[in-house]
Amino acid sequence: MTEQDGYNLRLYVAGQTPKSIAAVANLKKICEQHLPGRYEIEIIDLMKDPALAMRHQIVAIPTLIRQLPEPLKRIIGDLSNTDKVLVGLDIRPN
Repeated sequence: MTEQDGYNLRLYVAGQTPKSIAAVANLKKICEQHLPGRYEIEIIDLMKDPALAMRHQIVAIPTLIRQLPEPLKRIIGDLSNTDKVLVGLDIRPN
């Protein structure tokens, strides 16, 4: 992976539930540790726009989708298992 490769991540949550808050915090921590300066996170609250869940095929909350680099990857849960998230996103631990 070269330096210019960026990660475009989209995290779907439902309001400010403990699981949603944990997922946001865990994702930011993982990105800061393993992708410093090489990531962009978009947080989508499905409470504000429930129709997005169907359009984007979100079946569980929280769900993390890696848009880039392709292929698209999907991880469900609060992202507390760092190793599982790194494997799921194809990120080599630092």
